[in-house]
Amino acid sequence: MKLDDTLQYVKGVGPKRAEMLERSGFKTVEDLLYHLPFRYEDRRKIVRIRDVRPGDDATLVGRISAVRDIPMRRRRRGSMLQAVFSDESGKLGLVWFHQAGFFKKKLEEANLWLVHGRIEAARRGGWQIVHPEVEALDEDLDDEESDEREVGAEERKGHDGTPAAPRASAASAAKIVPVYQKPTDLPVAAMRKIVAGAVESSAHLAKSVVPPTIRKKLDLLPLDRALHEVHFPSNDIDAAALVAFATPSHRTLIFEELFALQVGMMLRRIARKKIPGIAMPPAPKRVAEFFAALPFKPTKAQIRVIGEISADMAASLPMNRLVHGDVGSGKTLVAFAAALQAMAAGHQVAVMAPTELLAEQHFRNMAEWAESLGVRISLLTGSLRAGAAKDARAKLAAGDMDLVVGTHALVQETTEFAKLGLAVIDEQHRFGVMQRAALRGPTTDTLMLTATPIPRTLSLTLFGDLDVSFLDEMPPGRVPVSTRVLRPSQRERLHERMALQMKAGRQCYIVYPLIEESEVSDLADATSAAESLQKGAFKGFRVGLLHGRMKADEKDAVMRRFKAGEIHALVATTVIEVGIDVPNATIMVVEHAERFGLAQLHQLRGRVGRGGGESFCCLVASEEQSPDAIERLRVLEETTDGFAVAEADLRIRGPGEYLGTRQAGVPAFRAANLVRDAELLEVARREAEAWLARDQELARPESGELRRAIERRWGEKLALAEVG
Repeated sequence: MKLDDTLQYVKGVGPKRAEMLERSGFKTVEDLLYHLPFRYEDRRKIVRIRDVRPGDDATLVGRISAVRDIPMRRRRRGSMLQAVFSDESGKLGLVWFHQAGFFKKKLEEANLWLVHGRIEAARRGGWQIVHPEVEALDEDLDDEESDEREVGAEERKGHDGTPAAPRASAASAAKIVPVYQKPTDLPVAAMRKIVAGAVESSAHLAKSVVPPTIRKKLDLLPLDRALHEVHFPSNDIDAAALVAFATPSHRTLIFEELFALQVGMMLRRIARKKIPGIAMPPAPKRVAEFFAALPFKPTKAQIRVIGEISADMAASLPMNRLVHGDVGSGKTLVAFAAALQAMAAGHQVAVMAPTELLAEQHFRNMAEWAESLGVRISLLTGSLRAGAAKDARAKLAAGDMDLVVGTHALVQETTEFAKLGLAVIDEQHRFGVMQRAALRGPTTDTLMLTATPIPRTLSLTLFGDLDVSFLDEMPPGRVPVSTRVLRPSQRERLHERMALQMKAGRQCYIVYPLIEESEVSDLADATSAAESLQKGAFKGFRVGLLHGRMKADEKDAVMRRFKAGEIHALVATTVIEVGIDVPNATIMVVEHAERFGLAQLHQLRGRVGRGGGESFCCLVASEEQSPDAIERLRVLEETTDGFAVAEADLRIRGPGEYLGTRQAGVPAFRAANLVRDAELLEVARREAEAWLARDQELARPESGELRRAIERRWGEKLALAEVG
């Protein structure tokens, strides 16, 4: 069997299961081999029923009797399976709500069972385990024979007609068991068996990507041994290290992955540095004129980042820089200073924003600055009148326009530039990869902006081939938004406070997770809330509604009315997450805040506090919250620093889910966790840099597997990463 073989030939799979697994992203034997356990269950200690307590994860050995298949009532379909489990010390119940037929047949296979699961109180007294894992035991086997004998395996048949697996003794079944994410409808035990089949047949085929000298230096294990030990940990392993994914086997697999990724990212950067670009010398006089005309002084962070950008643009290589800056940190000012340098060198500049409203906001700000500096500037969006759009495009093509601000209309075939030198892409993750690539030519300098702070450790990994700047200082006079978590019972007082603010001429946002009422959810929705507030708490004020199902021109019209002060309270979904400045808005209310992610909540909070006065963000959350939700909301109460929020978000959700929200093109991690493995990431970066200094072309024989792995697994995605 080869690593790129399809799954149907793996033991325990077959054509039907192969199709099911493929729908969940498992296409090859290698995919199963690297489907690592996300946790482990320690079943080494067998306890008696009389010693268990609610909340315990217990491993017991005994007999199963009184198996009953009970039809489910009400909305639930199917049936529930109940059974009695007993040992010499007592009894408890076993319950299965799904696949009752499957387990009923399975329980006919043996008399003695190892049962594992969480103990909980049963409704009618006593204890029970819901959805226990069960393993058939052979009571005729004694401990010494358990690893050597297969008793009647060729004679016994399982409940599905296939040959039954050899039964274990209680002693050999009491072990550390891997637990896998189960993205299919397969039972947990079936998924475990399938992965085990792939490991047994194919782990020896896995080839290390780390050169031998580095493996020896870091004391890494042979790759096949590391895979075996991660999937089948021995009973004498350090349990604490196993739970922390810090065993030598885990460390080996994690380093393999991080090393390959870092080498790939560095190769992208090396390749980019070889492309000839446009050298645009610094324009200190123009920038000084710009600063002198401002009614405020730029922050130290803005000056530092402008300097970093200026040095990039002066080099004869294409700039590819990403600027992280919290909402209100002054990214537009930084972009305009970069534009002045490009224009002073005789080149045109394009600024692309994800929405027409945001493009118009950038245009208004930049047009004000451009006027005193003699910069020719135009706006180009999809809704611009045909004549005005044609005129703007003609001037760009003829070189009679210095700076254009627009939306995706900038990358249409009808838009041509006479001499484009700098492309600025705002909220770059809101555009598709190809849209970003279309705006930037092979030699064009590219400046990408984002108001979604990303943890520094994550930036080093995701944007390892980019230059990254951090705007980590807010302009003077910006008052931090006061954030409070409220209970639903406090909503009435909150509405009274909002009404007082609106009476004083201020405006408010109220954000809901749903657009309309749902039969399958008890969450409040924006549409019903807007009607209710207009008739009740906000009677006498104008309440607007904004959500994603509205047409673009309808959304624009509502936002324009809100910005003009014609709407006092805007009820919306997260469509306002990336929006325009409304300095008069002082209160942001998020209903069902426990249902939102940290980054989303922080972005929503950034919609207020732009007018210089005191502003508030009120997170109305259910009293029945998960520990993660409580921690998320507490973070927002304690800090307004976007980078601190991003670090907390990564820590709470973990990189898998965190990366899942990002632009396609980010390599998925199989073993690494960027929070847990930050130290190993630094080692991987250091070793990758040192190895490429010796073998930049990966031409040495010991670099062969590394080169093939990068091309096979991450080649296309690393190419996409270059455009953000």
